Amino acid sequence: MTRRASHDDLDEDDIRFRAGRSKSRPRSKERPSFDEAVPGFVVAVDRGRYTVLLGDPHDRESDTVVTAVKARELGRKGVVVGDRVRLVGDVSGATDALARLVRIDERRTALRRSADDVEPSERVVVANSDQLGVVVAAANPEPQPRLVDRALVAAFDAGIIPFIVVTKVDLASPQEMFDLYSALDVPIISVARGGDLTPLRDLLADKVTTLLGSSGVGKSTLVNALIPSADRATGIVNDVTGRGRHTSTSAVALELPDGGWIIDTPGVRSFGLGHVDVERVIGAFPELEAGTAECPRSCTHDEADCGLDAWAAEGHAGPNGVQRLESLRRVLRSRSASDNPTS
Repeated sequence: MTRRASHDDLDEDDIRFRAGRSKSRPRSKERPSFDEAVPGFVVAVDRGRYTVLLGDPHDRESDTVVTAVKARELGRKGVVVGDRVRLVGDVSGATDALARLVRIDERRTALRRSADDVEPSERVVVANSDQLGVVVAAANPEPQPRLVDRALVAAFDAGIIPFIVVTKVDLASPQEMFDLYSALDVPIISVARGGDLTPLRDLLADKVTTLLGSSGVGKSTLVNALIPSADRATGIVNDVTGRGRHTSTSAVALELPDGGWIIDTPGVRSFGLGHVDVERVIGAFPELEAGTAECPRSCTHDEADCGLDAWAAEGHAGPNGVQRLESLRRVLRSRSASDNPTS
């Protein structure tokens, strides 16, 4: 058994020094400016690794794609597909090269969703999208107007221009969707399997467009038709549940052959809107927004004393103002926590 040394047994060789905290080198308050950081466009995110295309996605001077990790300086700031970022380190794009993502440029737009309708905290789904294409099938699976409504509300709130793509019109008529949304002046494009995609290509040209829809509506099939090299996995619809199987597990940005980008997102079954500001949604309808000056304080714009009723009835919102107001209210009602978003 080893005997513990007493104080009398110690000499100067046994002394250990440890610098006190007051003696340690103070942390510098200066932070690197990263003036030489290289700009890039995030095209994919996978478990803490970011795939970034160098340069401007619309004005390409390079096809270099690099893998990057987020720098400590960014803290808990999230990085999503569509973000414009700045990189340092190894930006050669060589195999096993790893760059460092040190800055996120200000986002022009951000499509958000919250966990549910009563939780105001939200997460950004994609950034810097010009348009949101809401994809819905005419049949197999059956159309889900409530989910479409919610996606439109999120787009209006984010300042993103929405449109609707109705797929599988060879199986059923898309007239229901045209009847529901024509008063909102939201473009609606119908697509048959193997049909002409020219109207859709024209809408997508030179824009960054996010495609969103539930599983099984044919979103990946549509992407493969628009971008033959995409090779996105496709699935089938369950005959019992009427729901599709998730084939895309994360968002990815894909370049269109004739210019522009598509951000393909995984299939959704719910879309929480707890973060949405009703006034921002109304702001997407300038002919109706002017009439809110006649509303009582804290008006929900869907109540008996709402000033928008008289405003639209008197023709201030245009010849179809009443119909647009009713359509807008139907979309806004989709924010109710008691509603089933997939009904």
